[in-house]
Amino acid sequence: MLKSPAYRSKTLRDSARGRVCTLQISGICNFDRETTVLCHLPSSTHGMAYKSDDFYAVFGCSACHDVIDGRMLYDWRPGEKEETYLAALHATWRIWFENGLLAAKGGKFA
Repeated sequence: MLKSPAYRSKTLRDSARGRVCTLQISGICNFDRETTVLCHLPSSTHGMAYKSDDFYAVFGCSACHDVIDGRMLYDWRPGEKEETYLAALHATWRIWFENGLLAAKGGKFA
């Protein structure tokens, strides 16, 4: 797949400040809101020195961020990585929807 220009949003990146880590990797997470940043997940637009879109990212503490960026080894159980990424993405998007940072025409919480 060809790499396309990545979508960037300072607002989305800044929204991670002070948030709870949505990754919460078992045995790794430090739960320190002071270290939370927007962590880009691997994607087809992701490669060496090229981050994925800012909307394909999650809130992560410094320890969890080290794991997903490969700076710290973690022995993932089969399927655990994908489950963790999807749960964190859902939690992050929900926060963005609740705060008006992400929207879908006609959508609302019921």
